[in-house]
Amino acid sequence: MQHKQQVSLEWVQNYQVEKDRQFFSATHEEIATGLTTDVYFVRTNLILQYLGREDTPVTAEVFASRGSGIIAGVEEVRNLLAGRGLQVWALPEGSSFAPKEVVMRITGPYANFGLYETVLLGMLASSTGWATAARTVKDAAGNLPVYCFGARHVHPAVAPVMERAAQVAGVDGASCILGAKLVGREPVGTVPHAVFLLIGDTVQTAMAYHQIMPLGAPRMILVDTFKDEAEEALRVAQSLGQDLYGIRLDTPSERGGVTPDLVREVRARLDAAGYNHVRIFVSGGLNPERVRLLAEAGADAFGVGSYISGAAPIDMTMDIKEVQGRPVAKRGRIPGLTENPRLQRIL
Repeated sequence: MQHKQQVSLEWVQNYQVEKDRQFFSATHEEIATGLTTDVYFVRTNLILQYLGREDTPVTAEVFASRGSGIIAGVEEVRNLLAGRGLQVWALPEGSSFAPKEVVMRITGPYANFGLYETVLLGMLASSTGWATAARTVKDAAGNLPVYCFGARHVHPAVAPVMERAAQVAGVDGASCILGAKLVGREPVGTVPHAVFLLIGDTVQTAMAYHQIMPLGAPRMILVDTFKDEAEEALRVAQSLGQDLYGIRLDTPSERGGVTPDLVREVRARLDAAGYNHVRIFVSGGLNPERVRLLAEAGADAFGVGSYISGAAPIDMTMDIKEVQGRPVAKRGRIPGLTENPRLQRIL
């Protein structure tokens, strides 16, 4: 069983980054050994060791220092702290929390988890920020599906974490392969504008897609690459008929983006031509307000990227609230445990 991580200033000073290191993101091993923590926690451990106090039993509580949201990242923290002789309680992932509400409580020898304060707060802060944004846009869509398309906006090392958090919060799927697989789903998405530009015609591309993709893959076709979106939607519908599941509108901002009026026109023209079954999928710079307006106009589903991926972390704070069973707190905080019956034992 693993308990405290043995670190020292000498260990920090002697650590060398490989000269041929290909990527700059931390590996799982580097996170687990403490290389992504703040160095002052190493100094803290050294002082406690010097005084023979590193095994002092404490209880720490984690809360959002500002604002409310949807908690995510709990499972990563549980994995980080497992096998370290600790007891941990937390809100279930996907739960809402109020400002200052305790979202996690950790009890055990300080040296068994103190080094990882930076790490666990970062795990919670980032995932919670993404999850909160995802829930906001999902609520705006009502019963319509929302898919997370944000992987291209963040570092690939954290893209799966972001898309997992979005799905924890309730969105219906993700385009990032690993992000979807982490929650037991298959990734969603068809093809980008690049393939249409390479082939040179929307219908020819749609037909090739139809001919080579598995039968279970929805025939969802982009219609904004070359011509008027309504015209292209009809051309594709005429070519694929009942096999066409939907069309995707991703009109760039240089052409005004996807507007409610555009959605209404495309819907009306498809319906008038007998293609009522064709769904309208919208993506490109969406936020909750735009999602609400486009849903009212007749959009059936949404791909949301930067609104979720660009969400600010929700700052988390960890306070020691008991030392050897005695209530304590720094000035400005209330000593002793903060009651929260919603916490559930996870370790």
